[in-house]
Amino acid sequence: MLRLAAQTLRHRTGGFLATFVALAAGVTVLMTCALLVESGWRHQGDPHRYGAAVAVVADRDLTVDGPTVLGETERTTVLLPERGSVPGKVAGDLADVPGVDRAVGDRRLVVTTTAAPELPTTGHGWSSTALAPYRLVSGRPPRSDGEIAVDARLAGPTRLGPGATTEVVTGGVSRTYEVSGVVGTDGTASGRAALFFTDAHAAALDPHPGRYDAVGVLSAPDADRDAVLAEVRRIADAAGATAYTGDDRGIAAGPESAAARSLALGAGAAFAGYAAAVVGFVVAGTVGLSVRHRRRDLALLRAVAATPGQVRSMLLAEVGLLGLLAGAVGVPAGLLATRQVRDALVSRGFLPDDFTVRGGVLSAAAVVVTVAVVALLSAWIAALRVTRIRPTEALGEAAVEPATGGRVRLVCGLACVAGAFSLTVLTGATDGQTALGAAMGMLYLFVLGVALLAPWINQGAARLLGPVLRTVWGDSGYLAAANLRANARGTVAVLTALVLSVGLGGTVWFLQDNLERQTVAQSREGVLAQYALTSGAGLPASAAAEARRVPGVAAATGVRRTSVVVPDRLEPQTVPAQGIDPLGADRTLDLRVRSGSLDALREGTVAVSTARADAAGWRLGDKARLWLGDGTPVTLRVVALYERGWGFGDVTLHRRTLDGHTVTGLDDRVLIRTAPDFGAEGALAELARRYPGGQVTDTARLTGELAEDVAVSGWLNRMLVTVLVGYAVLAAANTLVMAALARTRELALLRLVGVTRGQVKRMVHAEQAGLLGVALLIGAAIAAVTLTTIVRAVTGAPVPHVPATGWTAVLGGTTALALLATVVPVTRILRTAPVEGMGVRE
Repeated sequence: MLRLAAQTLRHRTGGFLATFVALAAGVTVLMTCALLVESGWRHQGDPHRYGAAVAVVADRDLTVDGPTVLGETERTTVLLPERGSVPGKVAGDLADVPGVDRAVGDRRLVVTTTAAPELPTTGHGWSSTALAPYRLVSGRPPRSDGEIAVDARLAGPTRLGPGATTEVVTGGVSRTYEVSGVVGTDGTASGRAALFFTDAHAAALDPHPGRYDAVGVLSAPDADRDAVLAEVRRIADAAGATAYTGDDRGIAAGPESAAARSLALGAGAAFAGYAAAVVGFVVAGTVGLSVRHRRRDLALLRAVAATPGQVRSMLLAEVGLLGLLAGAVGVPAGLLATRQVRDALVSRGFLPDDFTVRGGVLSAAAVVVTVAVVALLSAWIAALRVTRIRPTEALGEAAVEPATGGRVRLVCGLACVAGAFSLTVLTGATDGQTALGAAMGMLYLFVLGVALLAPWINQGAARLLGPVLRTVWGDSGYLAAANLRANARGTVAVLTALVLSVGLGGTVWFLQDNLERQTVAQSREGVLAQYALTSGAGLPASAAAEARRVPGVAAATGVRRTSVVVPDRLEPQTVPAQGIDPLGADRTLDLRVRSGSLDALREGTVAVSTARADAAGWRLGDKARLWLGDGTPVTLRVVALYERGWGFGDVTLHRRTLDGHTVTGLDDRVLIRTAPDFGAEGALAELARRYPGGQVTDTARLTGELAEDVAVSGWLNRMLVTVLVGYAVLAAANTLVMAALARTRELALLRLVGVTRGQVKRMVHAEQAGLLGVALLIGAAIAAVTLTTIVRAVTGAPVPHVPATGWTAVLGGTTALALLATVVPVTRILRTAPVEGMGVRE
């Protein structure tokens, strides 16, 4: 059968081209997703910073106990957005472990040098040079608070050497330091550059007093490595931290590596889930349609004594060979596409420069097997109808296919539609990622329901549209309506592909538009201040107090952006938050407080958005348990509920609650409101000059910058939509062309019995108008229901914003594609003489 299948593929290249395109494109899409996941799984960052340490104790994630299911407690691990720290006493405990030579605490300070402001740099205490290990290339170690040592990456482009001076900004303050020495390593360093203060000065600059970012363990030469590591892990567990060893030390050295790993795994897995569903729809529809178009050939094989098993084996062999060919093309294309995606993610700041595309063997095997299984299963199901009938009935059955499906198909289709409607309730009762996941499930259930019910939908639509088609196209419209009724089952794949294109594009693309619009609108309407004091290096907490003393300033509010981890019905979620000084905040911010008051915001209290409060089950006056960005658990009393969570974050804390729990310990901006008709611009500009990189801007500019940031973050979702909708559109065009070319004999027969070329063209146009109208109507309805439900759940807006140009592009583009994919092949068919067309294979 394998030899026969190969011969069939060789002599029917055109007939199998559509199936090959669907399979190859599906492999490419899934390969890109899978390889992104595999690269994230293999990404360990750069362990060079802790190359001499046998283990590194650090706190980079948080494990939260969830609900208990069947006697087992589900646990969820989330990445700490503010990078946790470990108590200083852990270093002492580790140093006392037998076999440990030294335990060195490492402080990671956010610094910027005026000599190389664009070069990412971190500050450390001198003792941490032993962890790389660094060695002096020239000069000596720093001995006073006014001295630093720099590594070769910083010294090279800036020509900083012993005796040179440079400005270093840390903690919102610029200080002048003399370079005492230059250090380097024997290995190849990557990632951020480093500079080193004295240990005492680094401790004074650290916003986390009494704590270390990480503790590196140096073992004695003759130590029992396994025993040392076992004791290190015990001490780390007791401190609520993790002991990183081997390549995992790179995760402890660079928190951005952990974030990159999490992003690659999360985004790749999410994309893969959506893509697998779309690819499953497309491949199943294309392969099934390809088999049905060969009913006459398969019937002839049955009539000449081929057994059902032989026919099925031949079909499976054909699809299997196509799958291998598709893998040979799709896997390299997926590798190339993944590298392009990686470069795009790096250029937009989603991934660090050292993130590389790694692996590929596991991804390729999993993707090829998955696509092949879907294709083989689809071919098997499609072949059952032909191979189950008796040989004497085969040719008759091949001539006219039953218009509708069986009872099982009808029940399954109705169950999918019912399940989709039930998910609207779940979507409305949740928010955030839970609501989004439920909405996507609802979308796919709707599409699956349409695919299963398509024969009945097509037949019913043909009856309803019959009078309209006859009125508009006359006799050609009559033929079109008859064709739609008779071929209701044959156009299932076409209807499904068009509905998927419109439904998916109209839901996900416009959802991103609504999220961006809501975020920007809430920020613009909620900022009452006219000016904002900002600095790229951050602002100390005293900046707001300084601003209040400027003549003409009515109110000034320091704002510190962060993220916190909050409980949810299914699993904890990381949500944006802000810390503010509530003094005068009612004159600079309008969060649209629904109940309570921001005036009651103190240490030990919290204000929460209404959407987050509903998701977590919090009410005014309740005790809310959450985790700050560094993993510190806190229990705070809810004193206010507000509506503008998209523009300002779901959680608002008193700024002092965040002291010691953010990476920099600095404010991001100070919102300033001046008295009417009081010119304070000059005094505010003078205030800005006191802070490194400080400037006073109009708050309208902040909204513009927020819009740009939101657009950049939304790029990832738009890329997903573009890829999936693009694949669905390709599938729709592929299916339409295949369906049109399969009608060569049918159209030739019509012309032989007297139907003119013009009448045939009008008949095809009428069929496409009817089928396209039904697909657009159903797809738009699915998108409207899904989009309205998710937007109401996530943003609270009762009606989603849908720009006219967007809907025009979706509907117009789908219409143009469908017409082009049908008119072009039909025009080509009509150029063939009718007598020759009757002799063409199906």
